[in-house]
Amino acid sequence: MREQTDRRKRILIAVVGFVVSAIATVVAFEPAPAPPAAAAKSGPAGSDDAEPAVGKSRELRFGLSYADTLTWMSDGELNASLDDARKLGAQWIRVDLAWNNIEPDIPGRYEWHRFDRVADAARARGLEVLATVAYTPAWARVEGCVKGLRCAPADPAAFADFTRRATERYAPKGVHTWQIWNEPNIPFWSPKPDPAAYTKLLKSSSRAIKSVDPGATVLMGGLASVSSDDLHIAHSEFLRAVAKLGALDAVDAISYHPYTYPHLASARTKYGSAFEDISASENNLASILELYGKPKMPIWLTETGAPTSGPGNVSDGTRIPANTTHVTEEFQARIAEDLVTTTGANPRVAVLFWFADQDSARVKDNRSKSRYFGLRRFDGSAKPSFKALQKAIAAYKKSRPDAAG
Repeated sequence: MREQTDRRKRILIAVVGFVVSAIATVVAFEPAPAPPAAAAKSGPAGSDDAEPAVGKSRELRFGLSYADTLTWMSDGELNASLDDARKLGAQWIRVDLAWNNIEPDIPGRYEWHRFDRVADAARARGLEVLATVAYTPAWARVEGCVKGLRCAPADPAAFADFTRRATERYAPKGVHTWQIWNEPNIPFWSPKPDPAAYTKLLKSSSRAIKSVDPGATVLMGGLASVSSDDLHIAHSEFLRAVAKLGALDAVDAISYHPYTYPHLASARTKYGSAFEDISASENNLASILELYGKPKMPIWLTETGAPTSGPGNVSDGTRIPANTTHVTEEFQARIAEDLVTTTGANPRVAVLFWFADQDSARVKDNRSKSRYFGLRRFDGSAKPSFKALQKAIAAYKKSRPDAAG
């Protein structure tokens, strides 16, 4: 009997040992739990930490570019024009904060009220403001320059002081995004484009802005899509030149103006496309950013569109006559729709601005095509492009549940 009892004990001990051994084996080979996901990095808009990797999906946002028109409108006109941005589904407006308007005659005498109304009206509608700081008053211009407000500042420190004061005034009003100059690669920077002089201005202005508002977003002046000649520097060539001088360390994004009319943005021509130069052509802007250590820096399209009248011939999209300078209203509508779909498919583009809201009566030359880029005519009636752009933006947002309203 005792032998049977001892035998049972031995069997029980063996079974318990086997079970313990099996459990230990399972535990030993169980995969370790995955480490917790790294916390999302944060940083200013345009910083590498804040941006998705190239090729990943990016939420495209939309804006309406007004140049220097809102400042001079009546209250009723201003309200109606900004209401258009909301009706279109835009989240942004781009407007000139022109140095020559605010400090026109005497250093230190400011006319801030001219821009106050714009900032306040935009904030009341929940619109983000991209303020383009540019254009030199007569007292601050390079000596001998005859191009008026487009003349480069004689002293970058004076321009930087203005940007600092503007930031102090408008950051509390919700303005945190700044573009330094407009199209510095063409004679908007006069007497002729100068990458070194522009880079100096850009660096000093960026430091001034961020000394007041460290979280501000600073954009490089919108590059005009041009070829190089005596008075113009091609957009890619200019970007490469300022990048070599360290300009990319002073900005959170670059901006670009790819006008493609009388072609669609999606069209491919034997001469290439301004839109291909964003990220698809041999010497595209995105590749230059990557070459100079900014592979995730976003590209903002702060102007693009098409005029519906001008001094030359008109294209309806089916044929392009010689000396074509503008398009029909119907083709402008197609261009607007195509811009949204083409840009929405490019993950390098962060924001798309249409230029402009309404045909401009402020342009002196009645023959100039620059008067006719509006979604509305001079009398305020809507062109077909207004509804086309509105529908295209709505369709994009519907296709992207994460898109901002």
